[in-house]
Amino acid sequence: MANKRDFYEVLGVGKNASQAEIKRAFRTMARQYHPDINKEDGAGERFKEINEAYEVLSDENKRAAYDRFGHAGVNQSGGQYTDFSSAFSDIFEEFLGGFGTRRRRRGPRRGADLRHDVTITFEESVFGVEKEIEITRPEICDRCYGNGAEPGTTPSRCSTCDGSGEIRRVQQSILGQFVNVSTCPACNGSGEVIVTPCTQCSGRKQVQRMRTKKVRIPAGISSDQQIRVTGEGATGMDGGPPGNLYVFVNVQRHEFFQRRGDDILLNLDINVAQAALGDEVTVPTIEGESRLKIPPGTQSGTVFRMRDLGVPRIGRSGRGDQLVMANVVIPTKLSDEQRDLFTNLAGTLGAEVIPQREKGLLNHLKEALGDVFGV
Repeated sequence: MANKRDFYEVLGVGKNASQAEIKRAFRTMARQYHPDINKEDGAGERFKEINEAYEVLSDENKRAAYDRFGHAGVNQSGGQYTDFSSAFSDIFEEFLGGFGTRRRRRGPRRGADLRHDVTITFEESVFGVEKEIEITRPEICDRCYGNGAEPGTTPSRCSTCDGSGEIRRVQQSILGQFVNVSTCPACNGSGEVIVTPCTQCSGRKQVQRMRTKKVRIPAGISSDQQIRVTGEGATGMDGGPPGNLYVFVNVQRHEFFQRRGDDILLNLDINVAQAALGDEVTVPTIEGESRLKIPPGTQSGTVFRMRDLGVPRIGRSGRGDQLVMANVVIPTKLSDEQRDLFTNLAGTLGAEVIPQREKGLLNHLKEALGDVFGV
């Protein structure tokens, strides 16, 4: 006992110091001498001395006994457990990343991300479009301004956790006693309970509101792609930032066109005479009608490439092409004149049939797409 320094001297405060002054002095010295921060010899012992002094002087009953009887009045030799974790929580969070503890109160929380699905036409996916959408999202209640209590009333300190937002339980193990920290179930970590809930939000602090937003959909977008609209999700809580809005795009099927990457595909029916003799035909494109030359002897499955009439490349310059696949249509009904013409033609072509080697569907496609004429 005789060797122990005066507790007021240890913390560097006067005997008339307030509890706030004692706590402030303790925090300052604990930061300085914590063994995980201060690696100098003797820092650990000094830290223990600071802890012991604060344990006594921060408790009104122990402080009174110490003031009256000195160290003898607060003999700790019984080997009892002393919970310093509450006093150290702020220090651990600031310097040790929260080791061994949790935040005393729930801090700002980011708002949830929201999803909205929008359907656009094939043309809109190619050229881009601005869509006006309606979303329903949680926003801060404008009656209680987000505290959950009816105006004129205030939330009360949670009696279960005494406003700390957490419950501490001492557990015994073979290594000693440990403090288990968990979120207070009564206040859900806020440290407060709402006695008189807001009549508009029922104490939930947020209300659902419908908002109209304009969203720019870029040229070249395809189905299942998404657009992020930053900050247009649910409002954050307790000063937290809002979430984001994600717009998922669905592109309607087109009557004629299909899409393959940045290229637009078109199947074009031509008759036997056009395929054999060649022709110049009008074909639809995403930009309107355009002329396409069919060379003599065109086979069914031949692909023609129409440059720069495809889909704009997102994030890059240029656009894809339109690929036109020719389908030679064999007539199923012939007039007498047509039948005579085909009969005469058949006599000049002969009747020999030549078997073809077996080719898989993939090879047919590769062969067709490789046989492309520039336009």
